[in-house]
Amino acid sequence: MRRRDHNIFANATSLLICGLLAGVVVAAAAFPAVAMSGLAAKAGGQTFASLPSELKRASAPQISRIFASDNKTQISVFYDEFRSDAPLKDISVHMQHAIIAAEDHEFYNHNGVDLKGVARAVVSNKSGKSQQGASTLTMQYVRMSLAYSATNPQEVVDATKDSPKRKITEMKYAMQVEKELTKEQILENYLNQAPFGNGSYGVYAASQVYFKKKPKDLTIAESALLASMVKAPSAFNPTTASGYPQALARRNYVVEDMLELKFITPDEAKKATATKISKTVQRVGNGCVSAAKNHWGFFCDYFYRWWLGRNEFGATTYDRERRLKSGGYRIQTSMDIKAQNAARENIGDHIKEKNKNALLLAGIQPGTGKVRALAANRRFKLDDPEHPQNKISSDPRKAKKKIRGSYPNTTNPLMSGGGDITGYQAGSVFKIFTVIAALENGYPLAYPINAPAKYVSKYIIRPGPSTCNGKYYCPSNSGGKAGGLTNMWTGFGKSINTFFVPLQERVGAEKVVDVAQRFGVQFRAKQDADFAATKQSAHQWGAFTLGVSSSTPLDMANAYATLAGDGMYCTPTPVEQITSHSGEKIDVGKPHCTRATSPDVARAAIDAARCPVGDSAQLGRCAGATAPGAHATIRHPIYGKTGTTDADKTASLIIGSSSLTVAGYLVNPDYQDHSDHMSHSIVNPAVWDTMRDYLKGTPKVQFKKPGSRKISIGDQRSIPDVTCATIDGARNRLESAGFSATVGTEVESDCPKGTAAGTSPSGRTIKGGYVSIEVSKGKGGKPGPGDGGGPPRRPGRR
Repeated sequence: MRRRDHNIFANATSLLICGLLAGVVVAAAAFPAVAMSGLAAKAGGQTFASLPSELKRASAPQISRIFASDNKTQISVFYDEFRSDAPLKDISVHMQHAIIAAEDHEFYNHNGVDLKGVARAVVSNKSGKSQQGASTLTMQYVRMSLAYSATNPQEVVDATKDSPKRKITEMKYAMQVEKELTKEQILENYLNQAPFGNGSYGVYAASQVYFKKKPKDLTIAESALLASMVKAPSAFNPTTASGYPQALARRNYVVEDMLELKFITPDEAKKATATKISKTVQRVGNGCVSAAKNHWGFFCDYFYRWWLGRNEFGATTYDRERRLKSGGYRIQTSMDIKAQNAARENIGDHIKEKNKNALLLAGIQPGTGKVRALAANRRFKLDDPEHPQNKISSDPRKAKKKIRGSYPNTTNPLMSGGGDITGYQAGSVFKIFTVIAALENGYPLAYPINAPAKYVSKYIIRPGPSTCNGKYYCPSNSGGKAGGLTNMWTGFGKSINTFFVPLQERVGAEKVVDVAQRFGVQFRAKQDADFAATKQSAHQWGAFTLGVSSSTPLDMANAYATLAGDGMYCTPTPVEQITSHSGEKIDVGKPHCTRATSPDVARAAIDAARCPVGDSAQLGRCAGATAPGAHATIRHPIYGKTGTTDADKTASLIIGSSSLTVAGYLVNPDYQDHSDHMSHSIVNPAVWDTMRDYLKGTPKVQFKKPGSRKISIGDQRSIPDVTCATIDGARNRLESAGFSATVGTEVESDCPKGTAAGTSPSGRTIKGGYVSIEVSKGKGGKPGPGDGGGPPRRPGRR
């Protein structure tokens, strides 16, 4: 059998060394360095002497491992070459012996160049016998090192092509390496760099691919098979029909050499050659598609996109990807196994993978920005174009072109945005930004507004369903009912549109938009970006408070998490810790937080946001909830908000606690102008059950109260008594006292019909606040002096 299947020397080299060997072989045995000097002189004059003496040893590419936040559960690996270095002490001694038997019997006896081996190779090759090589393990290690340290493709070619120059280069470097490294270090480096076929590089990877074990556990038969493959991994591939018999014969030949070198006993050799070779291997998954089996693909992809966007890892995305796939990093991500699995399981309980509508959940930790979960009723996978699983898109324009939708397979960042995913309208969850802006500008939680069934705003818009009086934006409430006298607790709890649009008018829409930007809303859609570009354009964005801007679940989860973070906005990060191959901790991806609003504003906003999800406010009184089942299910202090867009094209729910915020959207990511009605009966339980499962077994943590009561009840002033005054007189008195007066509903009263029966509220309210004049239905009597005369009477009201 051939001992080498590659003829290392070109004809010129063979003739050169053949002539040289006649005078140096004997000397080489006793004086290898002297003989080598003679070889150098004959082989190229100044060429040998001019070569650098120090080998540039670049680290071979290493796999990077991605773990969950527990730093134990592996999510995925990234690599160009599947390789992970193992110290020699963790490599089976059988493997060490097998590679010496297969590649270099004289490894422990030469100084890097085996001249006897060169002589044997030249004589055998020139006599027409089987071709033999003469590269020692050290020379082969040099060749691999030169290739891995190459800075351009030509250097790789020069390091690997058959040429006299390459051979002489390897010889000189090998001699130098032998001076600098021990035999054990050379052997360790070789075993960690050598290719073993089927995508495995280095003995660690080969042990995993072929035997699903660690290299320290390799048997004699397994070691001999791996060692036999280094010479020609493709030819000796046991998984192919042509390679299997060659691999078997080559393995047995290596076992015989191990016996010849007294590395093993005859009985061990007999047992090894009797061992069957498996025809199958387990290729290790690469990248995020391999994480899809555990429903971790979308989070993995979020991390991958984050890495490619970081300048710390290279000047270009190509450089960053190469660094990830060859740097040997250990990356502890922020993904919480408990939160991630809870999200995916609860999604699966409420919607099928093949549903064209997508249920998207994102979870983030307040105060850190650490992304804990990203899940959807989709498989993270590219659809197979030859055997497609994805249905034709529900978008009629795409359907005409036979373009397939994103269900059930997609790799689009549905939860986090990016690429062609600009986000989705989420509805009333955006009202929180108006609450925050109002609180920042001196409007307390108790600030009252009389919310009509339809509100005629001052925002000028194009003619459409929400236009009235020819040009004004006129929103109405769900169900078409009036909201009545409303404050932030009741307005947010019941999601009253005709409370929030006038509140936004008073604060200034540009200030509300600014809050959203400070809280992390990205405005990826061009139309949204145009509105948000300037204060002037944002000032006319009347519908902004109702959630007409596109957003993603991750954006909004983090916005609400900013409140529980006491007003600190933290840039989303998928990373806990990155450790280099050498063990150095890299300071990239740590929480980066800035103050988005004051602690008092954040705490007050949470108090209002407890109302929609069925919890109790600490500073005021909730009078209705749009998702009352949330608190009943979770039974921990929570806050949040539901959202619904026009015609129910989107349904959303966000729930926050002190340790996690979860945002859920039910959308059609392929066609947002669809006709389906998105149901809160799907998205709501998926979100609150996820939060319930995550908080199960943890202590209940109450939210902090603001340091001042002023932010909740404001600057209270006495309301003038206008009982039995004329309506005009009552309005004058109220406005003179600094209140905004409106005419409210009719009530029974002892005052004359059409006069003021009283006010709502009565007694005291916020300075500058709304006061509604109640109109008497009348039971007789005369108008009182409430229009400016003496003290009014205060007859009782029913």
